[in-house]
Amino acid sequence: MRKVHHEFAYQSRELEGQIEGILGDPPDRKNYKMMVDALMSEYASGGGIEDVNMMAFALVDVIRFANPKAVLAEAQEYDDGDPARVFALAECPEGEPAKMLAAIERNFPEIGRQAIITACLHKHPRLWDEEDTSLDQLAANDDGDDEDGYDEAGEATDDFAQMFDQEGDR
Repeated sequence: MRKVHHEFAYQSRELEGQIEGILGDPPDRKNYKMMVDALMSEYASGGGIEDVNMMAFALVDVIRFANPKAVLAEAQEYDDGDPARVFALAECPEGEPAKMLAAIERNFPEIGRQAIITACLHKHPRLWDEEDTSLDQLAANDDGDDEDGYDEAGEATDDFAQMFDQEGDR
């Protein structure tokens, strides 16, 4: 299982919530389709909202990946990456979906890269796992020998106390 950048994991969860919110309970497929069609039309015409989740929402039902694992490899960095490489890994059916993908690549390459990766993560949840950035995980390899400003007796060292000295060296 590949670890992905925490922001991509967050965006994928947000996309799931957005889809569920638009579908509603009970699911209203007609409303959902109208929303997707409206977004697709906006992006295909070269406009649209510059938002990762809105783009991913417009793409998720029509985008295909010949090699999802290669897309996941691009999910290591959220802000840095090669949009051309990611766009080359994605395809949409002819017509409005293909036009939309081309327009996104032309007009919003960076956000489009993030949206494609987000859509891929949503479509392939079993291929990835979120990078654990919890405090417990961050402390797991900490052997505790950092200088913390206290001596062996638990008293504040002079160097530590000097940081808070309001009188300063005069």
